[in-house]
Amino acid sequence: MAALKHISIIIPEGDCSITHIEATHQIMSSVNGLLQSLGKSPLFEVQLVGIHNTPQIKKGLYAVYPDILAADLQETDLIIIPAIQGDIQKSLELNTIWLDWILKHYKKGAEVASFCLGSFLLASTGLLNGRQCTTHWTAAESFKSAFPEIDLLPDKIMTDEGGIYTSGGALSFQNLIIYLIEKYAGRDTAILASKMFMIDIDRNSQSPFIIFKAQKEHKDEPISKAQEFIENNLQNKLSVDQLANMVAISRRNFERRFKKATSNSILEYIQRVRIEAAKKDLETSALHINEVMFKVGYSDAKAFRSIFKKITGLAPVEYRSKYRYEGN
Repeated sequence: MAALKHISIIIPEGDCSITHIEATHQIMSSVNGLLQSLGKSPLFEVQLVGIHNTPQIKKGLYAVYPDILAADLQETDLIIIPAIQGDIQKSLELNTIWLDWILKHYKKGAEVASFCLGSFLLASTGLLNGRQCTTHWTAAESFKSAFPEIDLLPDKIMTDEGGIYTSGGALSFQNLIIYLIEKYAGRDTAILASKMFMIDIDRNSQSPFIIFKAQKEHKDEPISKAQEFIENNLQNKLSVDQLANMVAISRRNFERRFKKATSNSILEYIQRVRIEAAKKDLETSALHINEVMFKVGYSDAKAFRSIFKKITGLAPVEYRSKYRYEGN
């Protein structure tokens, strides 16, 4: 009989995702029933792990009772970190006690997985330094700023490197759970679990869900002026030289300052603004795809489709089919 895999779902202090805690416990525990229905032995021992006996979640709206306290847990195979929420800095300060605990068990052989904004807590351990990871796409810029030494891939649903796993935003944690079930219990069991809980197996990109929000919190006024010009002139041919001349900055300096201010090259920024405008038209209008293409400044259908799919993960026709309301 295979040895049980011990799964430790930690209960962070302060505000965190009750959904991640409860759903992970339910899905992983249900795998045992699936295996038994196939005449196989249970595989997972799932425990909630807390710092103290009555952690309060969502400002006291919920109380979660751990199966075991962190101080009493001797060994585990997988640590799962649910999303921390609210003020991230305050949440990290409340949960510094977990950092050494996670490191200790990782050094003893445990694997570690974070869900959504749980990546901030995992990153604070230093285990992600020099590694790839993902997080909720809305937090990408603040994550990059806080942890520049980490290779963030905000378009990914999940990452797997060196026994450390991360998942993207919100409910994409389910995809990482299915991935872990496949790793530990095999493809057949993962498919059964995905069907039971109606989770789309093998989904690997957050790109279709990302809404591009131009980085405008900087205080570089010439760059802000250039951003505004780009957004108001999507149909026009735009060049780096034109934009640099408009704000009276040398091309080289303009490119450097633009990248620093927006985290995008000028070409990337123009593409993302145009594709975001195209997405909105595909969602809300009955315009032909070629009309949308011309409206946002593209004249080459092949190039438009290629850039659209690169940014969203879907072809324009697929995007419209997925997101356009039938009544439009």
